[in-house]
Amino acid sequence: MPVIRRRPWALPNSAATPEAVFLDRRRLLAGGAVLAAGAFLPTAAPAQRIGDVPDPSAGLYPARRNPAYALDRPVTDEAVNLNYNNFYEFGPSKSIARAAQALKTRPWTVAIDGMVEAPFEIGIDDLLKRVTLEERLYRHRCVEAWSMAIPWTGFPMAALVALAKPLGSAKYVRMETFKDPTVAPGQRQVWYPWPYVEGLTIAEATNELAFLVTGAYGKPVAKQMGAPLRLAVPWKYGFKSIKSIVRFTFTDQRPRSYWEALQASEYGFWANVNPQVPHPRWSQASERVLGTDERRPTLLFNGYGDQVAHLYQGLDGERLWA
Repeated sequence: MPVIRRRPWALPNSAATPEAVFLDRRRLLAGGAVLAAGAFLPTAAPAQRIGDVPDPSAGLYPARRNPAYALDRPVTDEAVNLNYNNFYEFGPSKSIARAAQALKTRPWTVAIDGMVEAPFEIGIDDLLKRVTLEERLYRHRCVEAWSMAIPWTGFPMAALVALAKPLGSAKYVRMETFKDPTVAPGQRQVWYPWPYVEGLTIAEATNELAFLVTGAYGKPVAKQMGAPLRLAVPWKYGFKSIKSIVRFTFTDQRPRSYWEALQASEYGFWANVNPQVPHPRWSQASERVLGTDERRPTLLFNGYGDQVAHLYQGLDGERLWA
């Protein structure tokens, strides 16, 4: 009989609807929550500190909430979010919170280059002085068919595009995460195409929903969630929301993203949420809401179609949904 050898990065079918037990807030905070593998949730380091010193941006939080971005469901408990993370740089499981504390987020320099008027680098704290932070409540939908609702703090990606001053010939923004195998053990695995790369069209990047995240839950964003700078594009599957960004490159060539490079038949460039288009190995019709016993029907564009559907008109030949 044939032997199936799954690639190291391949998600098992069961991961789409794992039998993890998520207990209520009181039991979770008491340490009673158990993941699918049976491990207790790790205790994360305080999100507002970097090593042994206070985060220099801590005084910027909590930021004013923008009421234009509301939710149809409760916010996911912070303890759940802090302890259930896809961050392959620190390992393939969801329990990477402890390992991620090795990430050094200061100094942190962001490069802006490619097809721009003048390439430059800027420190994260200097960048924060150039933008206005706000809090937005966003749905987050993973390609693995689970979801969260998160109070992100950050600024519109359009503000960074304006700061970059791209040339009119630029069509895409290529984003790149850090690469440091000395602190990120996953980056020692040679079968992964490090560093993590993602991309958006300029139109997507300047859409009102595209959001560069620096905080969550009223404080600087935790390391396991992508500190100090990550992306939130809530109408797309979560793997598009690249973490710990160090570079924005403006280009006229479509970027080949990390998961597309690994398995293009399952993970494409666009990755818009659609309940009618299944993943090759599981349905996307519904989603497991983390921190609850609830399953919800998946919404087209994760419920953000009014804001983004127009971006994809005239792209009939593109695979928009995976």
